[in-house]
Amino acid sequence: SNTSNPNNYDALMQSLIYDWRAKWNSNNLPFLYVQLPNFMEPKLQPEESAWATLRQQQLNTLIVPNTSMAVGIDLGKWNDIHPENKLDIGHRLALLARKNVYGEKDIVATGPMIQSILVNQEKIILTFTGIGSGLVAKGDKELHQFQIAGADKKFVWAQAIIKNNQVIVWNETVQKPIFARYAWADNPAGANLYNKEGLPAAPFSSIK
Repeated sequence: SNTSNPNNYDALMQSLIYDWRAKWNSNNLPFLYVQLPNFMEPKLQPEESAWATLRQQQLNTLIVPNTSMAVGIDLGKWNDIHPENKLDIGHRLALLARKNVYGEKDIVATGPMIQSILVNQEKIILTFTGIGSGLVAKGDKELHQFQIAGADKKFVWAQAIIKNNQVIVWNETVQKPIFARYAWADNPAGANLYNKEGLPAAPFSSIK
């Protein structure tokens, strides 16, 4: 219900977390939550999305200490706002709890999450945390749902490859790329960046 006004969601979530911790008298109370899944009809061209904006706000919430986010971008249904697959969401939350609450440090609990963005001439190099045993393009030889833009912020589809556990993105029509984003849509069908442990990458935009 917050997708109609997504830009203040980060501040609201942070306030909620700190308020609950105060009420439970536990400043370090673990807080686990689920990012919005994919929903509605897939679109053929890059465009703005309130659902994607809210997912970015949820990603930003990880700045709060002792919080964890399960990604569900691959578990939704285009025609059901409450997707049926609760089991995999529960599994991903359990992985987060095992690692970040119960201290099982040797398990991989998240998929790739954007760490840094480096512009290298006509290409952008993306580095991720949560790569586990390595990055993969699940179910295909090619990566999908990456977009780039120049200073005009007009996003176009980007070619993307995995190299040395980084993702390199480019489009020959964008000579000086500045911004990148991934799975930026209500329903980013075909988004397939995962780690080898089978956990999906979190959608993101480099425009804050």
